[in-house]
Amino acid sequence: MKKILAPIDFSSATAHVLDAATSLAADIEAEITLFHSTQPPTVTSDYGLAMENVQEIVAMTEKTAQRQLEHSLRLLSDRGIKAHSESTTGSAIKAIVAKAREMDAAYIVMGSHGHTALYDLLVGSTTHGVLKSSPCPVVIVPPKAAD
Repeated sequence: MKKILAPIDFSSATAHVLDAATSLAADIEAEITLFHSTQPPTVTSDYGLAMENVQEIVAMTEKTAQRQLEHSLRLLSDRGIKAHSESTTGSAIKAIVAKAREMDAAYIVMGSHGHTALYDLLVGSTTHGVLKSSPCPVVIVPPKAAD
């Protein structure tokens, strides 16, 4: 069975990614792996968060992500799509590319937030990073146009 990796970040783009992944999965008879990578907070000074606080923040974020993944899985199940979820902590780009390789994904379906080129240059773009390193085709779901 073909496999689709759908990285989601629980932003407003997530619903559109789920719709596109569902449509593609139905068309090619594939199963979907929902994937979320939690980026731990970056401590940049000696006056930053105490390590205990960082671990607590990451744990809370991971717990929230797991609930949101379970909700998304129910939505896919209601649509008759075979799916499961996984999550990790660390760099999203590296984690997504590694997961796609590990599972031999036929496609990665992910959202684009529609940031400006300057934003992407200064902050970086997960989608752009995945595109550069992906072992398979990447379907980019654009942000919904304003009505």
